Amino acid sequence: MTTPASSTSDKVAALARMKLIATALFIAVTVLFVLARREGWPWIGAFAEAAMIGALADWFAVVALFRHPLGLPIPHTAILPRNKARLADNLAIFIRDKFLDTASLVARLRAANPAEHIASWLQDENNARLLADRLAVVLVESLDFMDDKRVRRLALHALRHRAGKLDLAGAVGRIMDVMTEGGRHQALLDEGLRKLAAWLDDPGVQQGFAGMIVDVASKEYPKVVAMLGLVGINPTELGDKVSVGIVAGVNGLLDEVAKDPQHPRRAAFDELIARYIGRLQHDDDFRARIEQVKRDFLAHPGVGAYIQEMWGELRGWLASDMARPDSRVRRKLASVAAAIGASLATNPALRDSVNEHIEHTVESLAPELRDGLSRHIASTVRAWNDDDLVREIERSVGRDLQFIRVNGTVVGGLIGVMLYAVTHLIA
Repeated sequence: MTTPASSTSDKVAALARMKLIATALFIAVTVLFVLARREGWPWIGAFAEAAMIGALADWFAVVALFRHPLGLPIPHTAILPRNKARLADNLAIFIRDKFLDTASLVARLRAANPAEHIASWLQDENNARLLADRLAVVLVESLDFMDDKRVRRLALHALRHRAGKLDLAGAVGRIMDVMTEGGRHQALLDEGLRKLAAWLDDPGVQQGFAGMIVDVASKEYPKVVAMLGLVGINPTELGDKVSVGIVAGVNGLLDEVAKDPQHPRRAAFDELIARYIGRLQHDDDFRARIEQVKRDFLAHPGVGAYIQEMWGELRGWLASDMARPDSRVRRKLASVAAAIGASLATNPALRDSVNEHIEHTVESLAPELRDGLSRHIASTVRAWNDDDLVREIERSVGRDLQFIRVNGTVVGGLIGVMLYAVTHLIA
């Protein structure tokens, strides 16, 4: 149990001062009682006698809360240490039920409108930079953590394990199945046709085709090429013409397919994609081959080395950037934070959404947290040393309890005078 030193010393001093006042008052009425008896002051004696009784009774009551009066094991004394376990449980239940019930937490959260406060806070440039700096510190600490060889080895093992359990064929099949819904793959085919036509129209590509035709003809049909030269036909020019003709024919076919949604080539493309998806999802032999390729890839030593090399380069770049005063990562984080704040400030629907998600999170976490917190409070109080418990509680409320002793002394004396007066009136 720890408290700030200045606060603790102030409480100790205040408690000691009130104990001194209450004790001095008791001594004063005791001296007054002795004097009244010696001097024959009946009214003052009645006051002093009753004040002494009241002071002693309240001293006993106050002390009995914390310890045994005069060290005597009197029953029903030392109430707090003797009932520490029950006190711990009752305190924990009180805090849980009165301060941490889910409905109250959500109501307070809704009234606070956290999204609006977040928006206002993030729109301040200094706050956005502050958040970016804190996130950067977390990022740097994470980099240092991941730089540990044991952590890297464990992360690589976990990555390979997770990738090994991935149904690659099934995943690719599902992705392709989604991509083909509504004829989306035909849009990809159209884009591919446009790219291929543009590539074929490139003069350099056509010249490359012409050169290939001449080279192949020269190797496969050297006599024919030689005869062309004898009759005055340049093989290179012929290759250019053939190449242009082939490109024109292919482009014509591509243009025909692109303009006709019902073209047989499109139907063939649909059939090819559907057959491939079916094999990915249902052909066990095909799936097994893909799975084996995946396992071979993951088991290759170069994969781990490549991942570690990539991680080293990424870590080096991030560490270097974070060390600079004009860090691009910090600027980007601050910019993102400010943008989020601006979006929250100008978009009521977004604010409502953020508030709803926060409320749902609190609703889902509150029961477990409140029970855990109540158990923590109870176990903490139970674990306190009895002397520490008594000392801390006495420091906190003992000063007020000493007023009971003072009041008991004064009120007891007044009651004594009243009783003395009543007995004389009756007599």
